[in-house]
Amino acid sequence: MSLHAQPDLPVAPASETVSRPRRVEGLVTGQPTSDGAGVKLTRVLTHTLQRRLDPFLMLDAFGSDNPDDYIAGFPDHPHRGFETVTYMIAGRMLHRDSAGHEGLLQNGGVQWMTAGRGVIHSEIPQQEEGVMEGFQLWLNLPARDKLCAPWYRDFQAADLPRFVTASGVDVTVIAGASHGVAGAVTREGTQPLYLDLHLLAGSRFEQGLPSGHNAFVYVYRGAVRIQGAEVPVQRMAILENDGDADGVLIEAGAESRVLLIAGRPLNEPIAQYGPFVMNTEEELRQAVLDLHSGRLA
Repeated sequence: MSLHAQPDLPVAPASETVSRPRRVEGLVTGQPTSDGAGVKLTRVLTHTLQRRLDPFLMLDAFGSDNPDDYIAGFPDHPHRGFETVTYMIAGRMLHRDSAGHEGLLQNGGVQWMTAGRGVIHSEIPQQEEGVMEGFQLWLNLPARDKLCAPWYRDFQAADLPRFVTASGVDVTVIAGASHGVAGAVTREGTQPLYLDLHLLAGSRFEQGLPSGHNAFVYVYRGAVRIQGAEVPVQRMAILENDGDADGVLIEAGAESRVLLIAGRPLNEPIAQYGPFVMNTEEELRQAVLDLHSGRLA
């Protein structure tokens, strides 16, 4: 659907001016893989980038109109020590977990789950045909919160704050704050910023960023420019950490859609074994023991 067909949105209550924009450090091409019961996806943020993009652990992009690529979904599987943020662009996914939560994620909605000390959940498509498209981001938890109580919330599209800038950029604020608009979720420890930007041809978007935060942009429609660097579709641009920079400036020559994600690094050890992300190997062994003994969730 064209951006011009979007309903009227409130104009941003505040403007952000970036005087020293960050540059692009490098471009990343995602790796095709599969997960769950054979769901085909692209792993954009991989294990090798976890330290560089701390506190983010993983970003998966999935999208297909072939039911064989997604229909089996993600049957029961465990998590401990981090948060998952699932953003559905198209399609429907049913979530159930061992903490008693259940929710239907639909077009434009977000599912935010804090695994904490442990949860076992499933994510099963609720359609037999059509397009299934979206993203799942893994956000690390500070060591002090890794064994917190699990938490879950569904945000339908209408629940997510949205606004339009003076240059016509349609902004959905999933986490953090942008141009005076607070997002659906905030986190003190990692201070995540998660924006979905729909840019018209010839538009530009400015966003202030703390100099110490790690940040990246993922283009899922069209192409954009960041300080002279071209970022094509299905590429992630890692933004430089420059102590003198005060934000990012994104320009679109053609209609484009991108994710802008940033956060405060935890600078803590990362120990991962599949769906468990802790700080030490001993904590990982305990997570596996708790799973096998029925004490995880």
